[in-house]
Amino acid sequence: MARDHAAYEAPDAASRWRLLIRHRFGFQAGVDALSWSVAIVLATLLRYDLAYEDINWARLVLLIPIAVVIHVVVGTAGGLYLGRWRFGSFEEVAALTRCVVVATVSIAFVNRFLFDYLIPVSATILAGCLALLFMAGARYTWRLVLERRMRPSEDTALRVLVFGAGEGGLQVINAMLRNPSSPYLPVALLDDHPYKQHLRINGVPVSGDRSRMADVAQTFDASAIVIAIPSAGAGLIAELSALAVDAGLDVMVLPPVRELFGGDVGVQDIRPISESDLLGRHEVDTDVSSISSYVTGRRVLVTGAGGSIGSELCAQLYLFAPDQLVMLDRDESALHAVQLAIEGRALLDSPNLVVADLRDRERMAAIFAEHRPEVVFHAAALKHLSLLERHPSEAVKTNVIGTQILLELALEHGVDRFVNVSTDKAADPQSVLGYTKRIAERLTAAAAARRTGGTFLSVRFGNVLHSRGSAMGVFEAQVRAGGPITVTDPDVTRYFMTVEEAVQLIIQAGAIGRGGEALVLDMGEPVRIADIAARMAARSDRHIEVVFTGLRPGEKLHEVLIGAHERPSASAHPLISQVEVEPIAPAVIDVLRGTEGAELVDRLAELCRTGEEVAPQPEPT
Repeated sequence: MARDHAAYEAPDAASRWRLLIRHRFGFQAGVDALSWSVAIVLATLLRYDLAYEDINWARLVLLIPIAVVIHVVVGTAGGLYLGRWRFGSFEEVAALTRCVVVATVSIAFVNRFLFDYLIPVSATILAGCLALLFMAGARYTWRLVLERRMRPSEDTALRVLVFGAGEGGLQVINAMLRNPSSPYLPVALLDDHPYKQHLRINGVPVSGDRSRMADVAQTFDASAIVIAIPSAGAGLIAELSALAVDAGLDVMVLPPVRELFGGDVGVQDIRPISESDLLGRHEVDTDVSSISSYVTGRRVLVTGAGGSIGSELCAQLYLFAPDQLVMLDRDESALHAVQLAIEGRALLDSPNLVVADLRDRERMAAIFAEHRPEVVFHAAALKHLSLLERHPSEAVKTNVIGTQILLELALEHGVDRFVNVSTDKAADPQSVLGYTKRIAERLTAAAAARRTGGTFLSVRFGNVLHSRGSAMGVFEAQVRAGGPITVTDPDVTRYFMTVEEAVQLIIQAGAIGRGGEALVLDMGEPVRIADIAARMAARSDRHIEVVFTGLRPGEKLHEVLIGAHERPSASAHPLISQVEVEPIAPAVIDVLRGTEGAELVDRLAELCRTGEEVAPQPEPT
């Protein structure tokens, strides 16, 4: 008991601090009362040129409790002592100013008309100004103490530089410095803007631009840099990353704007740089109104809904509130994952989840009759190049015949807009995958020639980061296994884009494209796969070897997005070009039936080089 009593008599600093926080509004009112008391005395002394013997102290003392009561009443009515604003914030200081103005006028009125000059009126006005100064100063001091207590420990937190002194940098620094358990301690800022070179954010100075990264890191003993620009593109991130590596700094980033949920950036949003940041950040400006006009309130069908592109298509289309979003795939587990991601549940009880195979015309006809889609996004395809070289007939059944079945049904049922998802391998094709996707583009163009009242088009783009079976996923698995990372050729290059960016542009292309075209997405500059492999190997804590295995049959050294004989033209979107596609008569593909192996591949190649054009025909009735 004696020990408990002693603890009560002499609480530790933490207990006193918690007690102060719990009763801070009462403490605030007390500080404000003291501020008015000191201000009235000081203002009166100044009014009498410090001749204290001329002051009627009894009348002055009478005014002090009157002033305190008026201020507390006005402050409570204005929410000053109710926790309406964050302590020490601009909003609270603005409210304090309003409160002091009202209180000062009220005190001056009471002093003049009810008590006949307890002190001179000029002294009450001066007292209000001094009281505001004292109260605001007390709040500023309190906030400094709070922020000092919230800072992470310099002994445990990683000392970091922050690149970007804009809104992202401000939020990052605030998040770091207002979290005692933050693993990061910002010690300096870097920014390329010349007007920010003398700026400080919460005491953290801007110490130069990107060219001074190594010097600033050495001066402040920093171990890492955080790129605090959510809108930063892949080019900027790659350049800053290269400078950071030269300076011996680890690199961390904020996710792109589209991945930041909520308005504020937190410490939990900071993450190590990834290949997606270096390769796939494109600034995609989406025209929401044009997309809404053909998606919102319409019946939309997505084939291949469980795939990498299809699932993201469903997720983004869902946000545009279609009347019905029919998700079709032959993989029931993939549909389970899509429903879970979009709706937060996966009971598989929705009529909009359809298990079906594109190759089955009767089944597809029944689906069209039941759901009557007005817009179709055709993302279903077989896509693994090497496997399709060994099994070309399977590629034909899905990518060619399956596409033609879908096109015929779309024409029969009056589909208004049909978007065929294609690939860069359809430009100057030399693989089974490329041949079949090129023919699918030509079949889509033929359907467009027959459909006079709607829009049938293709959208062509390159590799999608972290899609199923993509190089990134393979490399990551190989690194986890201890290597080696296998690359086909030291000089092989590919285009890359994140699935979110690609799908944004696919949906946008559906809004702006003309019938029969192939719209080509701007993927930026092609990237050497060997460079990606080397970076991923370097980031591992183990030695990872990079092994070159040689190009596989049908594989190009360098992919192209636009064929040698195609003439691209600008579209209404800066990241989308358009090329004309020569249509091919659906009857021509009959030559593919019943053939296998090398003969089938030769026929596919021939259909990509030639083919009779199709004149516009009446729509099916």
